[in-house]
Amino acid sequence: MLSRVAANLYWLSRYVERSDGILRMLKIHYASSQDSLQPFSWAPVMKIYSGLEEDLLRAIEYNSREVLLYMFSGKDNQNSIVNIITLARENARSVQDHIPKDLWQCLNEYYHLVKDQRLIHSLKRDDPTSVLDELIRQVMLYYGIAEITMVRGEGRSFMNIGKYLERSIQSADILDIKPENNQNNPDLLSGTSYLKYLLLSLGAYDLYFKTYRRGFDIENVVDLVVLNNDFPRSVLYSVNNIYRYFERLKANKNILDFKELSFIIGRLQSMIQYSTVESITQQGLHPYLAQIKKELYSIGNTLNAQYFAYS
Repeated sequence: MLSRVAANLYWLSRYVERSDGILRMLKIHYASSQDSLQPFSWAPVMKIYSGLEEDLLRAIEYNSREVLLYMFSGKDNQNSIVNIITLARENARSVQDHIPKDLWQCLNEYYHLVKDQRLIHSLKRDDPTSVLDELIRQVMLYYGIAEITMVRGEGRSFMNIGKYLERSIQSADILDIKPENNQNNPDLLSGTSYLKYLLLSLGAYDLYFKTYRRGFDIENVVDLVVLNNDFPRSVLYSVNNIYRYFERLKANKNILDFKELSFIIGRLQSMIQYSTVESITQQGLHPYLAQIKKELYSIGNTLNAQYFAYS
């Protein structure tokens, strides 16, 4: 497979998964803002996804509607949903011969949906949660179609590496933002309320209570979101799948430069597998998640250098 094709498939999948992570992040924080008794700051989310200058950030950080509009359709925000899905569609257009027609049509529908001015009106005047849920469902439809139509070959492996790399970063980000924010303003929102929204945003609410049955506890949430080997959005599950699909690529004789990347993936996989909630607590959740994200970014950079060198 040409490196250009592989890169387009990889980034197509990363962009779609990133949009899903951002939508879930916006949903959880909007719900949190409605429950907060104090002014609710969106600064942690904005700093991760927007790169907005400090003065502009301070001007809108307490205005939920303005933040949602900026994160959804801000032209200057490279991580706005509209910009991300536009990039995903451009990548898909250049490799239409390598993806099923149904998958292209689904992504095209997603693109036209985010361009629909009706959504802008709803974000300004109606309940933003309904808009975010509609977009999240479109991502779920996309992945359902990809699962049942994509040929089990190199292209799918690159797409899944991109998906799970982005997903692990997003899960770490969602788990990481609020604990740090709570330390700055412990009266902003009760931990119980936030943990509820966090689990709902990840689709883990029902699984959490089936697994732990003792109410909300940050240690159990960390165990589920980071260390659970069966939860599809846990960091460990995602890293295991990065390893799984990279192993499939290694079997291809055309791919030679795999040693460095294989080492980085294996090192991260072992680090998480041999972690416990107690060891994470001792190290500190924020430093631990920062270390994981550093390793994940290293995987992405190595992929770009060794497999998509032209980029």
